[in-house]
Amino acid sequence: MDQNIRLTSRCWGKQSWPELVGVCGELAKAIIEKENPWVTAVLVPPATPTRDFRCDRVIVYVDDKGIVTSVPRVA
Repeated sequence: MDQNIRLTSRCWGKQSWPELVGVCGELAKAIIEKENPWVTAVLVPPATPTRDFRCDRVIVYVDDKGIVTSVPRVA
């Protein structure tokens, strides 16, 4: 079974994308939303806090050049 899919979670579909670290943020967003149609990917600067957990959101941390800096995941 794919380790990125949590069947026992309250969230649907793929939950994290480690393969996207180092990729352009806009490309990562498109890939994430294609691979999991239940989420919207949000590009944010590193260390931006999230106040709540949402199954329909993937946080994608990008640097000042728009490159993904850490593993995008449902958050």
